[in-house]
Amino acid sequence: MTFDPHQLLAESRIAVLATIKANGLPQLSPVTPYYDREAGVIYVSMTEGRAKTRNLRRDPRAAIEVTSADGWAWATAEGGVTLTGPGTDPHGPEVEALVDYYRAAAGEHPDWNEYREVMVSDRRVLMALKVERVYGEKIR
Repeated sequence: MTFDPHQLLAESRIAVLATIKANGLPQLSPVTPYYDREAGVIYVSMTEGRAKTRNLRRDPRAAIEVTSADGWAWATAEGGVTLTGPGTDPHGPEVEALVDYYRAAAGEHPDWNEYREVMVSDRRVLMALKVERVYGEKIR
């Protein structure tokens, strides 16, 4: 069977996001990605003001790497990033984008009003990485 790095990206719920610090070095953060394979976009919810968000506002390029549960396969996606949010209105377009992300990644939330309020109070931002390159390997 042929290894498909896109499939590993689609199945993974834990990843490492690499952004570029002001000094040019990488900054790595564990994240929860959702890969919309049909659209070729990986989404991640993050908080305004954190290092990864600041880095992406300055330099909107990133890479995401995932590994298989057994550690014998890995996949990396690279591309340009757009950020949406943070929103100030629980029913505004920035929060709606986060609702769409959650639905796609996890299904229905038990309390959408609470979710919307938390997205505003936490100053959540939705990152969309347009996948330009994917590579990886299955070692065993």
